[in-house]
Amino acid sequence: MDKTDEAIITLLRANGRLSLSELARQVGISRTTAQDRISRLETRGVIAGYTVRLGDDIMARQVRAHVMLKVAPRAQDGVVASCRKQKSVRNLFTISGEFDLSALVVADTTAELDEALDALGRLSGVERTQTNIILSTKIDRGRS
Repeated sequence: MDKTDEAIITLLRANGRLSLSELARQVGISRTTAQDRISRLETRGVIAGYTVRLGDDIMARQVRAHVMLKVAPRAQDGVVASCRKQKSVRNLFTISGEFDLSALVVADTTAELDEALDALGRLSGVERTQTNIILSTKIDRGRS
């Protein structure tokens, strides 16, 4: 990746709906060159996809929590497969330390969050959970 590719990625991260013509103009390249570069970035897996960012008012209404999961030895693959099926589990990470997995759980209401937490706690192989409700976001570099 060179500086032109980095500029394209920066602009697309800020506004994924930026027209190809406008993107090319801001980077200082032709529209065709911009299209070719974006295609190469997609082919190489640098750009993995495009998504929709929810507005701050929608995000503020959601209830989010970090859930730490202690998993029995050799049960992690089954727990991960079960978590994939739960739409409230947005991210799942393997971690070091006392717990084995960390999940970001998002729900529209506290009742839905409670159901999701209960479901995680009932998964075969989950020995223990610890939940931290997210009160506010101070820095979110993933959204820019």
